[in-house]
Amino acid sequence: MNVLILGSGGREHAFTLKLSESNKISNLFVAPGNAGTDKIAKNININPTDFIAVKNLVLQNNINMVVVGPEAPLVEGVHDFFLADAELKNIPVIGPKKDGALLEGSKDFSKQFMQKHNVPTAKYQSFTKDNLTDGFTFLETLEPPYVLKADGLAAGKGVLILNSLDEAKAELEEMVSNQKFGEASSTVVIEEFLKGIELSVFVLTDGKNYKILPSAKDYKRIGEGDTGLNTGGMGAISPVPFADESFLNKVEELVVKPTIAGLQKDGIDYRGFIFIGLMNDNGNPSVVEYNVRMGDPETEVVLPRIESDLFDLFEGVANQTLDQKSFSVTDKTATTVMLVSGGYPEAYQKEKEITGFDNVNDSIVFHAGTKIKDNKVVTNGGRVMAISSFGNTIEEALQKSYKSIDKINFDKMNYRKDIGFDLV
Repeated sequence: MNVLILGSGGREHAFTLKLSESNKISNLFVAPGNAGTDKIAKNININPTDFIAVKNLVLQNNINMVVVGPEAPLVEGVHDFFLADAELKNIPVIGPKKDGALLEGSKDFSKQFMQKHNVPTAKYQSFTKDNLTDGFTFLETLEPPYVLKADGLAAGKGVLILNSLDEAKAELEEMVSNQKFGEASSTVVIEEFLKGIELSVFVLTDGKNYKILPSAKDYKRIGEGDTGLNTGGMGAISPVPFADESFLNKVEELVVKPTIAGLQKDGIDYRGFIFIGLMNDNGNPSVVEYNVRMGDPETEVVLPRIESDLFDLFEGVANQTLDQKSFSVTDKTATTVMLVSGGYPEAYQKEKEITGFDNVNDSIVFHAGTKIKDNKVVTNGGRVMAISSFGNTIEEALQKSYKSIDKINFDKMNYRKDIGFDLV
């Protein structure tokens, strides 16, 4: 079997590495990939949202399955494109169609979905420039901090959490009237702030059956102690110690089951991952958001813990036989620490040579923003590498990751030295 993975980050390197373990796969292709995927698969330099280029690649290389990493191709309808094309329609795509991808593509849609299917979440209302004054009035009914979310995709930057009512009103106007986040913020969801500890639960579903993957917690802020600007993620830990069996049973009963049943009731044939961002409020789960793909860097701790053949699970998704597939997870803890470019998440430079990662043997080095230039591996993004390790405890796994990081170097390399600080 020939498999194509769309995407270029640490998540896609993790997919590639896990799928490379399957004896059912002959050839792996990644588009566009990075310097890490280049070692274990064939990189093809095309944009995952250029569906004609994807089609040509699939037909030229006799691809039997497509695994979609990032959200943009899903929201733009890559799965629908395949189903509508006579030459592609029988090739399974792992990832929802456009109607299912709205769970991430539209915050307003996902909040309506949760309300309709009794999935616990924060109370909310949506506003545009046409009812801006109603938005101001709704803000006045809430206690600070105030949460404003751009309805559409905003590259992870469309959520604002503000402590001042005046500032919240000003930002709401900036978002809907002046398109602070472009078209994505023409509609803005305002919701009450959920208190508690955040974590993520990942579900793989074939539209009828599902497997709940390991829980994870990521660390979004650039600075230690969760300070400074938001990033795509600076590290992650799996499993989450406070997500015990009792809590995860609640998640399954109150969130996962009504979500899968709700998709079926709404006639949405959903095949792929559902990333459920949760708040644990005194042992009760509440949904912060849905994403329609795996998280990054959570993938770099979740996939290594899965002992089953990932391709076999994907075949179950494609054929709606996921319930018949064996699924096992290691008890060990996995941690990952993200190495980022100096200046990230603001302006940073690229093409800095990376050295020492070949000497790492106690951790898995997942490439994220890397490429090969003049036979050297160089930086090619803000988040450069995720260093993942196993341990019997969080401390043991983190110790391995940090020890491995000591061997790696590139100009202005930055990373958080306190991943897991709130769990240890």
